[in-house]
Amino acid sequence: MRAGDVLMHAPFSAHRNYSRRGALLLNLPIPMYLGHSQCGYIDDPEWIARLAPRDPIEASVALVKRWQRTTPGPIDTADLLASLLSDGDPPCIAAWSARFGSSRQTVFRQFRAAYGVGPNRYRVEARARRAWQLIVSGPVKLADIAAATGFADQAHMQRDVKTLTGRTPGAWRRGTTLQHLFNTREDPPSHHG
Repeated sequence: MRAGDVLMHAPFSAHRNYSRRGALLLNLPIPMYLGHSQCGYIDDPEWIARLAPRDPIEASVALVKRWQRTTPGPIDTADLLASLLSDGDPPCIAAWSARFGSSRQTVFRQFRAAYGVGPNRYRVEARARRAWQLIVSGPVKLADIAAATGFADQAHMQRDVKTLTGRTPGAWRRGTTLQHLFNTREDPPSHHG
């Protein structure tokens, strides 16, 4: 990561914060309609960093308006495994570890260091995130979503979604709007005299 690099995480998804000495990591709320994690860049990170302590919502709006999407750099083994665990058919950790010449324990340790949870918990949360995205995106029956995302039944999906999000699928369906209410200040202050 370099100054100005931006990683936007989807709701209920995160990566541990790593920082080199002197680096400032800034966590801002982003609108929930950004449905998946994305990498990008912003030309004026200092402006966002100055705005964020005063008005984090306004800083988020400015960030979303000004960022430019980029392709992610080289992926490490923890990120590769996280991507595979997020798929509908995740790999067996022991077999995957052996394929990369690592022990299962090493992979678990590296993964936990990067994501704060082990691969098994991450897999459960990834499935709950997939179900949550379907729950909030349309009128598909909850039982059909449970089946499509690999849950044994709707009750199992309900438990995992509630554990991940704090709300049941039914509450998400009945709930208030899922988008943040943002002010929309248009441009950063002029940098000219």
